[in-house]
Amino acid sequence: MGILLLISLYGLSREAAQTAKSLKNAESLILIDCGHGGEDPGMIGVDNLKEKDINLAISLKLRDCLKEAGYQVVMTREEDKGLYDAESSNKKAQDMQRRCEMIAEYEPMLTVSIHQNSYPDASVKGPQVFYYEDSLEGEKLAVCIQEQLNEKLEIERPRVPKGNTSYYLLKKSKGILNIVECGFLTNVEEAKLLTEESYQKKVAQAITDGICTYINQKEGSQKKS
Repeated sequence: MGILLLISLYGLSREAAQTAKSLKNAESLILIDCGHGGEDPGMIGVDNLKEKDINLAISLKLRDCLKEAGYQVVMTREEDKGLYDAESSNKKAQDMQRRCEMIAEYEPMLTVSIHQNSYPDASVKGPQVFYYEDSLEGEKLAVCIQEQLNEKLEIERPRVPKGNTSYYLLKKSKGILNIVECGFLTNVEEAKLLTEESYQKKVAQAITDGICTYINQKEGSQKKS
């Protein structure tokens, strides 16, 4: 029985490796990093809303939108689990390291990391996109996604994307990466919206439209040059 289990596990790991190899360097590959998961709930919002659950719901819809648009997609997680070993002494650190390792392994054309925001002032709301401060392409992607979120979600007080040098993923990840804070779970109105499937779909479609705009602009500039 033990031998059969080992053979089965070997087969699964080999299949996963082959999948990674076939997807690596694919020109249309996008990686979705679904923030938190498992023992890490992320931030806890109004009515005990867990960030990890909202992140997963939006990430799955984003995956479907991107596939419909013709892109290949890899996700860091597709269920409620973290990227750490059960016996790890520092699950959070291992989780973050493994997310970076996945990005390095697949070498996607770009990565979006889905999160939800919080603030002591409960009146603060609205989506916010972050990029690594020194990344010109990261900034361009962030502008495209932010504009689509502001427009498609009809944000009353539109935000602009922000450069950042302190977020772990932005500092440690290779390639083009944006962290998309879809809304504030500390704002009663926005938290309610973020639990609604129809609004989650709007968020996912807005992010997809932003990504498509960025890629089209990039391809257009490359053709001109």
